Amino acid sequence: MTVTTHWFLPTHGDGRSIVDRPHATPEGAGTPRRPDIDYLAQVAQAAEHLGFTGMLTPTGSWCQDAWITTAALLARTRRIKFLVAFRPGSLTPTLAAQLATTYQRVSGGRLLLNIVTGGESTEQQRYGDWLDHDQRYERTDEFLAVLRGIFDGEPFDFDGRHYQVRGATAFEAPDPRPQLYFGGSSEAALPVAARRADVHLTWGEPPDAVARKVKLLRELAAEEGRSLRFGLRAHVITRDTSEDAWATAQRFLDQMDPAEVAASQAKLNASESTGQRNMVALHGGALRGEARELEVHPGLWAGVGLLRGGAGTAFVGSHREVADLIEEYHSVGIEEFVLSGYPHLEEAYWFGEGVHPELARRGLR
Repeated sequence: MTVTTHWFLPTHGDGRSIVDRPHATPEGAGTPRRPDIDYLAQVAQAAEHLGFTGMLTPTGSWCQDAWITTAALLARTRRIKFLVAFRPGSLTPTLAAQLATTYQRVSGGRLLLNIVTGGESTEQQRYGDWLDHDQRYERTDEFLAVLRGIFDGEPFDFDGRHYQVRGATAFEAPDPRPQLYFGGSSEAALPVAARRADVHLTWGEPPDAVARKVKLLRELAAEEGRSLRFGLRAHVITRDTSEDAWATAQRFLDQMDPAEVAASQAKLNASESTGQRNMVALHGGALRGEARELEVHPGLWAGVGLLRGGAGTAFVGSHREVADLIEEYHSVGIEEFVLSGYPHLEEAYWFGEGVHPELARRGLR
C-alpha cells in the first residue's frame, strides 16, 4: 500500500511565514503574494510537475471561491486534480451533483470533493446558516445521501428533515464519480464519515491519537458494511538537513507577535470544532522561546497552530526525517497526505524534490 500526496492552493494569499498569511483573518491588502490567477497557476503547475496527485482548495469567507478558481486553472494545468472544498449549507445537493458532473466532463475527470460541514457558527451565519454544530452534521448526512443517490445516474427521491427531493438527477452520471473527502472528529461527525465518505481527513495530531481515530472509524464503517480510506492534513518544513528545517521553524516562531497570538488563541479556544480544540491542546496557547519546545512528537511541530486556525501542526526535519514521520502515520492507516508550507511555491519544491524520492526508495510511491 503506497501513499498519495496532495498540495494546497493558497487562495487566501501566500507569504514566507505564518505571520504573512495566518489563515485567521480575511485575505487582506498586506498579503505579500496576492492570490491572483497567475501566482496560483505557478503553484498548481509546480505541484503537478513535482508529482502531487491533487490540490486542496479551501472554502470560507476568508478565501476565494474554490469552484471558480480551480475551473480557471484547468486550462493552465494538464494532469493534477483539484480537491474542491465546499459547504453543504451553501448549495443544494442537486446543484452540487450538477456542478460535479459538469466539472468532470470539462476537466476530464480531475475533480475530488472535500465536504466541509463547518465548525463555527459565526462563520456559518455569514452565509445565512443558523443550524447548530450537531444539526449541521445531520444536514451533511442527508446532503451526501442525496448526492450519492444522484451520482448513481437514476432519478432519486429522498425525504429527510433538511432535504426533500423528487426525481433529483444530473444530466448524466459523473465519470468518474468524484471521491468524497470528509473531515470531522466529533461524535456527530464520525458516524457521517462512516456512512458517506470515501476518505476521512484528520488534522495532524500525534500518530497514537490518529491511530485511535482510524480504529474507531474502521469499526463504525464496518457496521455500515463499508470501508474507508484515511488522509491527514498538515504543513511541512523539510530541508536538506534537520538543522536547517528547525531553523526555519524557529524563524517562524520568532516572527510571531505575542498580542497576535493571544488574539488568535482567544478565537480558537472558543471553537465549536472538536478537531480545532485538539489542535489547541497540543500547544496550550503558549508562545515559547524555542521551537523545539513545541515539538509534540518527533518531527511534529505544533507552532503553526499558535496563529493559524484549522491544521495547526507541521512535519519538520530533513527529508529522511519527514519521510520517517509519513511512514509512521502510514503504519497506522494513513494513505493520503494533504500538505502545505510557507511559501507554497518554494516548499512544494523542497518536498517534491526531497521527500518524494525518499518515499519512492522505501516503496511508498
